[in-house]
Amino acid sequence: MSALWTEDKLDLDGTALPVRVYRAGAALRPTPLVLHLHGGTFTCGDLDCGAMICRTMAEAGAVVVSIDYPLAPEHPFPAALNVSFAALDLLYRQRARWAGRGARLFVAGEEAGANIATALTLMARDQHRPPIAGQILISPMLDPCLGSHSIRAAAVGEAGCKWADGWHFYLGTADKAAHPYAAPLGSRRLAGIAPALILTSDDCPMHDESVEYGQRLGSCGVPVQSHVVSDPSDWPPDGPPDAASLPPWAQTLLPLFTTFLTAPAPAAAVRTVQA
Repeated sequence: MSALWTEDKLDLDGTALPVRVYRAGAALRPTPLVLHLHGGTFTCGDLDCGAMICRTMAEAGAVVVSIDYPLAPEHPFPAALNVSFAALDLLYRQRARWAGRGARLFVAGEEAGANIATALTLMARDQHRPPIAGQILISPMLDPCLGSHSIRAAAVGEAGCKWADGWHFYLGTADKAAHPYAAPLGSRRLAGIAPALILTSDDCPMHDESVEYGQRLGSCGVPVQSHVVSDPSDWPPDGPPDAASLPPWAQTLLPLFTTFLTAPAPAAAVRTVQA
């Protein structure tokens, strides 16, 4: 059965934050609860972005709450992160309502949304709340320097490039590039955060920083599964939110999501494989 979604809102201290909630029929409770953050280079995107990713995670057995976080340049760092952390904390406190008493909480996102997801795990570690069971990062946008081989191969980094512009508008000022919550790849303190499932593709501009982040997490003792998907199409992937069935790429990711969301925490190791 295809995952169903409904519109809802989170009440963040009197401010209503639009969300979209995905469920795959009558799942057993408690169910893994996922806070999802869409891509869009920090400056664009909405609840339709990443809809197929959310549907796939719901098919994997999760309740997925995708939030419409504030965008740059109107809301530069750390506005989106602060709103997302408030949403994460509220979801944890209300997890019985969303996914059943005792539901485990995950974060997930693609591209810029994956950046915010990584930062949420750092914040949760530093503030000792809420407990995060895992993070699903799809080609995370982690390095404002835009200096990796995969970025250069994609001719990214010049003026007018959407990734360069996105970083510029999100950071606001150059000094923010040194903040570990803004650019997690540069953080010197990665130990003690939630286990990670990191997905990227062969031809993705964020391929190298995705793989490097997984290696850095592993070297800090964080359990990591890192998968490189052989897919010539655009990545991170998406599709029409109302498509009748999951596309082939989603069927490839489905068992990876299922295993990560339902399995016990793995041993601290990094595994990079072709999917």
